[in-house]
Amino acid sequence: MEKIILIHVTGGDRPGLTAELSAVLAGYDVDVLDIGQVVIHNFLTLGILIRLPADSQPVLKDLLFKAHELGVTMKLHPLAEDEYSSWVGEAHKARYIITLLARSISAEQIAAITKVITESGLNIDTIYRLSGRVPINCNDYECSRASVEFTVRGTPKNIEEIRSRFLDISSELVADIAFQEDNIFRRNRRLVAFDMDSTLIQAEVIDELAKEAGVGDQVAAITEAAMRGELDFKQSLRKRLSLLKGLDESVLKDVAARLPLAEGAERLISNLKKVGYKIAILSGGFTYFGNVLKERLGIDYVYANELEIVDGKLTGKAVGSIVDAAKKAELLQEIADKEGISLQQVIAVGDGANDLPMLNLAGLGIAFHAKPKVKKGARQAISNLGLDSILYLIGVRDREIL
Repeated sequence: MEKIILIHVTGGDRPGLTAELSAVLAGYDVDVLDIGQVVIHNFLTLGILIRLPADSQPVLKDLLFKAHELGVTMKLHPLAEDEYSSWVGEAHKARYIITLLARSISAEQIAAITKVITESGLNIDTIYRLSGRVPINCNDYECSRASVEFTVRGTPKNIEEIRSRFLDISSELVADIAFQEDNIFRRNRRLVAFDMDSTLIQAEVIDELAKEAGVGDQVAAITEAAMRGELDFKQSLRKRLSLLKGLDESVLKDVAARLPLAEGAERLISNLKKVGYKIAILSGGFTYFGNVLKERLGIDYVYANELEIVDGKLTGKAVGSIVDAAKKAELLQEIADKEGISLQQVIAVGDGANDLPMLNLAGLGIAFHAKPKVKKGARQAISNLGLDSILYLIGVRDREIL
């Protein structure tokens, strides 16, 4: 009768170790049913699941001798046929990706996440670090972000409850935790659409224009109410624009020159474009500033509101229809159709209540440094790192970044 055995090897890593062990198996024409290896700080853990003929003593003896020769510990775990069949049967279970994002990773964060995983009826398959190795003494940008990815398997008891608990942990432990289904779309995104103000840039353009017009406090109050979802966006925009009537057109250039990009924006966009992503701005802001970013960052699509200008002065009105929440979602669908991709291949990023429809339409919708209401309404949220941390959510490791 055939035997199924799990070979478990631990010890100091060195080049050729796995090759020498597998060569022993090859000499006996052994079938390998599964294999996995991980190295942390030059310490190896290797697992090989094999199928052997009934007379397996010679190969096992040679394996143990080789392990002794290599200076590693080897344990052999025979598996009953029903145990193996049960393991094979679990292959159909859904898989999910949990991504931890923080300035640095703490044991408390890991403990909180793994507790939720266990209590939700899920099991961890793999854990690995996406961020680079951190030197002991490092103060630059490369050391200010960290990410660990968990692959989990099973049928969640309540996905919304999982997301809610992760959101609570994020607030308590200064971290962001994303929970995504592990499917083909997650590995094949093709379009990222950004809101502009307070997302792609660290400012609300209309507030900056209002300061120049001397009505900063009035406009800022209306903006805050709109971002919290307390005011209809179209009405609030028209009300704010009316306060800018008479502002000189030359002010637009001055304001555009001082607008700061969000942390990690250039790093994210440059890397996504190098692997074929299309980039869009879908904004309730203004086309003038969206087009400035288009030139600077190589944006493919810009949809926003056009300021009406007559005789070099702002009239306090917008030209054409206003880009509001519903329009953003509509435009997202249009761009996806034009690019010939599924909405599941789209990433949408925004910070305001008027971004929620497009965030929930996209396969990966992210509330970025958003108000609590928006974070709760979106499936994912980033509040502690920059835009480039989105690379971790699509499984990109630091060493792969171009």
